[in-house]
Amino acid sequence: MTRPRALLLTHRIPFPPDKGDKIRSWRLLGYLAARYEVALGCFVDDEEDWRHVGAVRESCAEACFRPLRPTALAARSAWALASGEPITLARYRDARLAAWVRGQQARPLAVQVGFSAGVMPYLLDGPSGAPVLADLCDADSAKWTAYGAAGRGPKARVYAREGRLLAREEARVTRRAARTFLVTPDEAALVAGLPGADAARVDYYRNGVDTGHFAPGAVPPAPGGADVVLTGAMDYRPNAEGAAWFVREAWPRVRAARPDATFAVVGARPTRSVRALADAPGVTVTGRVPDVRPWLEAARVAVAPLAVARGVQNKVLEAMAMGTPLVASPAAAAGTRGVPGEHLLTAQTPEATADAVLSLLADPARAAALAGAARRLAAERFGWDAALSRLGAALPGA
Repeated sequence: MTRPRALLLTHRIPFPPDKGDKIRSWRLLGYLAARYEVALGCFVDDEEDWRHVGAVRESCAEACFRPLRPTALAARSAWALASGEPITLARYRDARLAAWVRGQQARPLAVQVGFSAGVMPYLLDGPSGAPVLADLCDADSAKWTAYGAAGRGPKARVYAREGRLLAREEARVTRRAARTFLVTPDEAALVAGLPGADAARVDYYRNGVDTGHFAPGAVPPAPGGADVVLTGAMDYRPNAEGAAWFVREAWPRVRAARPDATFAVVGARPTRSVRALADAPGVTVTGRVPDVRPWLEAARVAVAPLAVARGVQNKVLEAMAMGTPLVASPAAAAGTRGVPGEHLLTAQTPEATADAVLSLLADPARAAALAGAARRLAAERFGWDAALSRLGAALPGA
C-alpha cells in the first residue's frame, strides 16, 4: 500500500545533528519519515556537510540539496536591504529549489512542513492545496529585536529592521499555515502576540534529548578533558558571545581560586574571537569534535552563560542527560523546567557565575545530587516521542 506523501523544507541540511536547529529538524524528519514518504528540500551552508547527503537521503523518498554560499548570501542580503524585504527571506530564495518545490506540489501531498521562517514562502505562496504546518522553532524576530536594542550604530539598525520585518512575516505565517509551532510556550506566546498574528493557530512542541545516547558512562571521558566545559556551535552568536564573556569576566575569578582549573570550549566553526580565547590561561578551544559526550563525561561542571537564549537549549539538555553538573544563565535555563538549586545552578553576573562554578568544584557530593536530579528530569520530561506528539496531532493522513 502506497503511503501518503509529505513535503518538508528546512533552512539547513538536518544532519549531522550537532547543533540545536539541526537536532530538532533531524528528529522532525525522522518523525515524518515514519508516517509518510518524505520529499526533503534543504540548503547546505557548510562545505563539510555535503558528505552527509547520502545519510539524509536514506530517510527520504526524494531530496533536493541546494548550496548556500557566502558570496550569494552577501548579495541577497544587500538586495534585501535595498528592497525592504527581511534578510531572512532573501537569503533562502533559490530558483532551482523553487522549481523543485513546484514539481512536488504538482503531485498529491498529504501535508507540507516548513522548518524556519526563511523557507515558508515556498509553501505559503505555492499552488498546492495540501495543508501547511510551520515549525519556526524560535521567535527569531524577538532575537533580532534584542540584538538591535543591545547594540549601536549601523549594525544595530539593521538588526532592529530585521526584527520589525521578520515579525510581520511570522505573523503572516500564523495566518496562512494551518498550525505554527514554536519550541516553548513562551516562544509561542511571543509569536501569538505579534500584531496581525492568528493566536489560535499557534502551538509549541519542546525540544527533546535522547537519554539513551546522552547518558552517564555511555562513552569514556575525553583524554585531557577539562574541569569546566561549554558546548555548542561556535559560529552561533549567543554561544560565541557567551564563551567570550565567560573567559573574560568569570574565568579569571575561577582561576584565582583554583589556579590549576581548566576550561574547554567545544564546538564546530569557532569564530576568530572564539579561537583567540585559547590564549587565556587554562583555556582550550577544540573546534569540531566527532562527539561532545566524552567532553561532558570528563567535565566536572558544564556552563551555559548565554545572554540571549531562545527556547530550549540543546546544550543544556545534553549536559543534564549526561549527568554533568550545570551552571547556566537564567535565559539558558528558562526552557528546561529545572529548579535552581535542585537541578542546576543559575547565575548572571561574573561574580555569581564564578562562585557557582567554584562551589560545584569544591563540593562533589552537591554537584552529584544536582546532576542526578537533572538527569531524572531530562529522562522524565524531554523524550522526543512525547515532544513530537503535539505536532503529530496536527498531521493529516498519517
